[in-house]
Amino acid sequence: MGKNLNEAMKMLEDGQKSAEDERETKNTKERHTRPLQGSGQNMVSILQLVQTLMNEDEEEESQAFRRIQNVGEQGHMALLGHSLAAYISVLDKDRLRKLTTRILSDTTLWLCRLFRYENGSAYYHEDDREGLLKVCRLVIHSRYEDYTTEGFNVLYKKQPVIYMSAASRPELGQYLCNQLGLPLSCLCRVPCNTMFGSQHQMDVASLDRILKEDIKLGKSPLLLVANAGTPAAGHTDKLARLKELCDENNMWLHVEGVNLAMLALGHVSSSVLAATKCDSMTLTLGPWLGLPAVPAVTLYRHEDPALSLAAGLTTSQPVEKLRALPLWLSLQYLGHSGIVERIKHASQLSQRLLENLKDLPSIKTSVEHDGNSPVVVFKFFYEGSGSDSTVNLSTIERESDAMNQWLGEQLAALIPSCGVDIVELEDEGLCVRFNPMMTSAVLGTATQDIDQLVECVKVKIPIIQNTLQLKEEFRLEVERVAGLSYVVDYSWAGLGVLRYEHISEEVDLGKREAELEKINALLLKKLNELESDLCFSSGPEFGAEKHCIYIGVATEDLDVSELVETIAVMGREIEENSRLLENMTEVVRKGILEAEEQLQKANEERLLEEGVLRQIPLVGSVLNWLSPVQATPKGRTFNLTAGSLESTETTYVSKAQVTGTSPPPTPTLGHAKRHPGQRLFKRLSRNSDAMSETSSISHLEEVENLEAAPTPEPQPSIPTDLSTPSVESHSEESHEAEALDTNTVESESLR
Repeated sequence: MGKNLNEAMKMLEDGQKSAEDERETKNTKERHTRPLQGSGQNMVSILQLVQTLMNEDEEEESQAFRRIQNVGEQGHMALLGHSLAAYISVLDKDRLRKLTTRILSDTTLWLCRLFRYENGSAYYHEDDREGLLKVCRLVIHSRYEDYTTEGFNVLYKKQPVIYMSAASRPELGQYLCNQLGLPLSCLCRVPCNTMFGSQHQMDVASLDRILKEDIKLGKSPLLLVANAGTPAAGHTDKLARLKELCDENNMWLHVEGVNLAMLALGHVSSSVLAATKCDSMTLTLGPWLGLPAVPAVTLYRHEDPALSLAAGLTTSQPVEKLRALPLWLSLQYLGHSGIVERIKHASQLSQRLLENLKDLPSIKTSVEHDGNSPVVVFKFFYEGSGSDSTVNLSTIERESDAMNQWLGEQLAALIPSCGVDIVELEDEGLCVRFNPMMTSAVLGTATQDIDQLVECVKVKIPIIQNTLQLKEEFRLEVERVAGLSYVVDYSWAGLGVLRYEHISEEVDLGKREAELEKINALLLKKLNELESDLCFSSGPEFGAEKHCIYIGVATEDLDVSELVETIAVMGREIEENSRLLENMTEVVRKGILEAEEQLQKANEERLLEEGVLRQIPLVGSVLNWLSPVQATPKGRTFNLTAGSLESTETTYVSKAQVTGTSPPPTPTLGHAKRHPGQRLFKRLSRNSDAMSETSSISHLEEVENLEAAPTPEPQPSIPTDLSTPSVESHSEESHEAEALDTNTVESESLR
């Protein structure tokens, strides 16, 4: 079984496939959409189908696929446990009962000793919330003796109340009420500290006051959910004081959180050690130890096995006891030292990151005072916010949130092995969180990854500072330049947002919106074609603002005025070209109609001049032979440059097209003179300025020398015949006019 599992894992983890495998995978995928095969499929084909489904969207699922690739030997043991559980379930009842009892008792004993939880029982469950749900049912059965027979009527007489911290998982309370059939009024959220202590810890004084009020109202305090490591910031509640309150009010205390893993270490802080006195706790060993598909464990203390059975914490079915088998195998494979080493490694990673972040400017950390939490939460703090009184403080906070979100996304993309994510705290806004207890064992985070993370933060801090400092200058420049409008979007982590305002006389709002969208889309495309360090985009996919240009983060040497002026000039170019094309289309249409009318009149005049006889085919030929008509062909030519309809008589006389009015000069984007290697929108350094001044002085001296030199006598101009096309005699403007006249529309009468 282990050999087959290793072969299957190797096949699934093998990302390099040959061409034959690709074709076979494609055929397998096509067969998957059809009904079941009558003859069935072999194991290789089925595993190839699984591999295809795993890699079907590799870009979006790259993180999950990477975690599967990092499954080590201990992960293979956990996966083997599931296969063994299926195999063992077919044994006879007596052997199955003995085996499952031994597996369950061994695993429970090891976990209770490992996490210092004496005389405890264990419940193994797939959903990490299910253990707390079973504990709530156990407490209800214990508190209400007639609950089994009377049910809801007992709860109605004395309403039970479940208390949990405001820093707990937001969906946990609603899940408990839905599964227990209780109204949401049975759930009470206790606020966190506001004056003293951590702002992520439960306020014990508020809880005491709420308990007294509920007891006076005839309610029954049932259970308190405390945190040994809040989901967001990793802070631990005052468990010792909370346990005293629970004992005074005959209330059950349940504890959960990542800091419970610290109980396996040799040195444990007193705040976390108090969790060993609680009535129950939930452990998520899978992410802590890097074990895939192992169940979560809820340890609890209760003396009545009948009530535990009624609540679902214990079962008489041997097959359900096999849930502990993957964990039983993995714990034996790792051993006590291996388990402690993994937890210790995660704690050391967080401490190393915290020590390095404390030395960085503009970085604020949010950790507990004792420093024993493995969770590190940090954010960028804009130090210039206190001195700048012209900018609203709430605006700076919203802009800082956007920058912190950008920082977290950059760190997660550049160093994925660290597993950082973004979390929103109530009083501190968006922050970057590093929780190695939940990610390091799976991703294989090492000390070098932490050093790279710190270096990456050092590189990103100046970029964020420069971007925030240039935001106000960018806004003023955009408001100063005509044709551009500044768009306020505090959620954008970049220099700013603008829109090119198209001046249109169109009454229809839909057509006006379409023109605005078209111009800004073309402008965005042109900006992305420029060789610059800035990033231009159309913004978030589901953003509130439309038809805008979002500009990314900026560096210190960014020339904001040149950037804004360039965008305005390019927008005007696109608008003028669009308007010219529209006008030309209308002029050409009218010119064709006018030419048809004039040619029709010319045909009527020719009919009157030549007579009716000349129009008869045979007679007309004889008359034209006897008395030829000396008539110049009359046609019309349409000058696109001047937009006028002209006669072709001069063309037939001079045997060449006569150039008309030269076209107006096309507006071009003029950039300042740049030095070699200098990119767009960059200010020159001091050395570059000095070199520029030196070159300008030498250029002035050269001009003065040329002015002092004698002026040569002008050469007589050679007259040219306009009727004869000559490349040398044409100026640059005539070149442009001739190019336009080449595309003129001619319409001549037919004989």
